[in-house]
Amino acid sequence: MASDGLQGMPKWERKARLFLCTFGLILSVYALHVELSRERNPDYRAMCDLAESVSCSKVFTSRWGRGFGLVQFFVAKDSILNQPNSVLGIIFYTLQLGLGLSIAKRAAMFLVFSSWVSVVGSIYLGAILVFVLEDFCMVCVSTYIINFALLFTNLKRRRAIEGMKVKAG
Repeated sequence: MASDGLQGMPKWERKARLFLCTFGLILSVYALHVELSRERNPDYRAMCDLAESVSCSKVFTSRWGRGFGLVQFFVAKDSILNQPNSVLGIIFYTLQLGLGLSIAKRAAMFLVFSSWVSVVGSIYLGAILVFVLEDFCMVCVSTYIINFALLFTNLKRRRAIEGMKVKAG
């Protein structure tokens, strides 16, 4: 494994993780901006609102735009626990970026686990997007792609760390 030394991880992984997490953070912050702007002003039109069936603000302000549409069944709709999905994205990409700096086995396991959760969430929200909302959200689909790419990156990381343990043992 050709590594860049400092973090003990391959250069491609650091670059990929930095790109994916940064892009994910930017998209999540933009999604939050759109949702909050639309809540303040119902006439707000986001850059990603291209047509009636290609509207990210329609998706972000739907019931599935907060807590995956599920949290409101367990807590009040306006509870602090029922956060916009974009806030969860900000937390997820920040953790992926921060923990990605560690070469510890536990960090790798958490990265893989949280990536699997994000991919399951992406599949669920993608199905809602297509079959329930009948919409296309460029921001949403972009985050789904990023989540799959992070899963791939994290699985490669875990295999590499397990390989290092076997060689050391």
